[in-house]
Amino acid sequence: MAEHRMGVEAEPQGLRFSRIFPFQASGKALREKRPNAVASFATHHLTLSFLSAAALCGAWEWAGLVPISPAFPTFRETMAALWSISADGSLAAAYAVTLQPLALGLVISMALGVGLGVAMGLSPKTEWLVSPIFVVAQSAPLAALIPLIVFAYGIGITSKTIVVCIMAMPVIVLNSFAAVRHTPKSLIEMGESFLATRPKVITQIILPAASPVIFAGLRLGCASGFIGAVLGELLITPTGVGDLITYSRSIADYPTMYAAILSIMAFSVLFIEVLGRVEVTIFRPEKRAVS
Repeated sequence: MAEHRMGVEAEPQGLRFSRIFPFQASGKALREKRPNAVASFATHHLTLSFLSAAALCGAWEWAGLVPISPAFPTFRETMAALWSISADGSLAAAYAVTLQPLALGLVISMALGVGLGVAMGLSPKTEWLVSPIFVVAQSAPLAALIPLIVFAYGIGITSKTIVVCIMAMPVIVLNSFAAVRHTPKSLIEMGESFLATRPKVITQIILPAASPVIFAGLRLGCASGFIGAVLGELLITPTGVGDLITYSRSIADYPTMYAAILSIMAFSVLFIEVLGRVEVTIFRPEKRAVS
């Protein structure tokens, strides 16, 4: 009996409490682990994105009703104009022209930009040779370069493609370079300790580790490329979506002008979202369940 009493006295107080009140302790644990459905819905990323978009549309509608400017339409007028130019085919015809230099410039920028950035990250000599060009290209004002581009290459698709490349490629190159250069040394040393060849270290260690930053650079570069495509059409020759914007402004059709601007913004966001999904599918399998 004395030994049993000593064992009971030596037993932790929390364990004795759980033996005496087993249902209360387990019920409390279950309540702590049980997720709150309302809180989960309110903090879900889709809910927050919807609330953000709704707040933006509401602020737009309010600013158009005040109005803050006679040239600023309401959100409803803009959406009505967007439906009108979509129904009559003018928006599709404008995009058929705009997407030509945009697609060509983005393909060149993505392929050449990632290749140069990876080469710069792997070779210091390549960095010293190439990096000053893209640092200057990123900091140079585009409006000052467009007259030179037009003088050299005319007003055709070549000039607009070069404008897209000038806007997109520096961001892609510099982000790819930083991603490769900052690959953890421990991963590279681990691969070398297992007698991995240099090509295997690059393809199986460096590039997978650098892929998140590389794709971040691709998304930023593509967003800049969309801006370059619209600027090229506004400043070189008014064609495509740029022509739709310029013509609507000239006849004071401001809802159509804002509808064209909104459409290119929405198309850019959709393209960048698809690029992010490609990244998750190919390089980030651990995020597939979360996304």
